[in-house]
Amino acid sequence: MKILVTGAAGFVGMHTAQALLARGDEVVGLDNLNDYYDPALKQARLDQLAKYQGANHAGFHFVKMDVADTNAMLKLAADEKFDAVVHLAAQAGVRYSLQNPLAYVQANLVGFVNVLEACRHNNVKHLVFASSSSVYGGNAHMPFAEADAVDHPVSLYAATKKSNELLAHTYSHLYGLPTTGLRFFTVYGPWGRPDMALFKFTRAIIANEPIDVYGHGQQQRDFTYIDDIVHGVVATLDAIPNANPSFDRMHPDAATSWAPYRVFNIGNHQPVDLMDFIATLEQSIGKTAQKNMLPMQPGDVSATYAETSRLEQAVGFAPKTPLAQGVAKFVQWYRSYYGV
Repeated sequence: MKILVTGAAGFVGMHTAQALLARGDEVVGLDNLNDYYDPALKQARLDQLAKYQGANHAGFHFVKMDVADTNAMLKLAADEKFDAVVHLAAQAGVRYSLQNPLAYVQANLVGFVNVLEACRHNNVKHLVFASSSSVYGGNAHMPFAEADAVDHPVSLYAATKKSNELLAHTYSHLYGLPTTGLRFFTVYGPWGRPDMALFKFTRAIIANEPIDVYGHGQQQRDFTYIDDIVHGVVATLDAIPNANPSFDRMHPDAATSWAPYRVFNIGNHQPVDLMDFIATLEQSIGKTAQKNMLPMQPGDVSATYAETSRLEQAVGFAPKTPLAQGVAKFVQWYRSYYGV
């Protein structure tokens, strides 16, 4: 297939594009290479994808573009005629959304509508897009299930991701565009984002600097290794949703529809206490962290825990990477990449 991967210079984007290229798909990668975090890391990820250019591969082609640029997005889709789209571009980060909300409106709302328009005008067969576990917001019932109501977000980032799901359903209903939303749960691994806890903790511990532990270490996260995430993304891309003929409008299920629309959790289904996570990292690095115990940050949630049986039934999703193994792989990559 010919596939557009937006956010291709991002963490999940690079790994997803790599998996598609490795199996022989042609990939057009799109990214605006903004400076939310180190653009050099984004370029280094693109360099990994450039290895798939040449006679032995269908090829990787990079386009520097902002998904919020309506005319450019529509022209790209009209020119390239993609079979499918994996939309991973977004303004990421919960805490940053408190300081710069307009960046989230442009990237996550305007940008997403542009992607939807590009798909519906060019007969794209399937749009898979990144949602987030953050949509569960103030929910306390665990594990989080796709059928749960998600009407109480606690960050603007979460609100934009919930909005993406609503917009996608509308396009599936009005235009018959098959769409699948994936609610990612705390993705980690090599080439990860510098604003995520694992990256920040690793940098600080190696440099003998203290780490900030929010929520006084009482938080839990459903850490999901990047290889497991990518397996789920690619498998979902190949499973184009159909209308659900048994959808009950009297008792609506938010994860399915009479339209060709689905939403899935994609997580490890094994929440880990933050202090246990830090202990695993300390063991992998071989150092004990100096810890600044701090209160919960605005916009954060106390725990995430994915119910993943629907994705398992749909595409055979089954995470395989233990936390200790995944953390060790990240630390090995970090030491190699930064020469420490």
